[in-house]
Amino acid sequence: MFDLSLPKLLVLAVLALIVFGPKELPMIASKAGRALNDLRRIADGAQADLREGLGPEFSGLDLDDLHPRRFAQKHLLSDLHHDDKDQAEPSAAPGPHARLSSRERPPFDAEAT
Repeated sequence: MFDLSLPKLLVLAVLALIVFGPKELPMIASKAGRALNDLRRIADGAQADLREGLGPEFSGLDLDDLHPRRFAQKHLLSDLHHDDKDQAEPSAAPGPHARLSSRERPPFDAEAT
């Protein structure tokens, strides 16, 4: 989501130092750290409440699979990967849609023409 590389982080740190000053910056950083810890604790508590509410039938449920991107990858894109594997392994008997090499001629079907 946010592509934060080291140079971008350094630019943000310099901007924060300029905007807040060297006296205010440590206090703001500690407040931001505490806020992130509080958010993490709230999220962990919500996950624990959800697991407790779902009961033992869903003990094997991985809550990360409920993320929309992972859900789509698991349920929608897995079918594409299976189709790719099926196409990569051709069957011994060629089907009606088998590919021909450049020198092969298609079979003649008198009833079709």
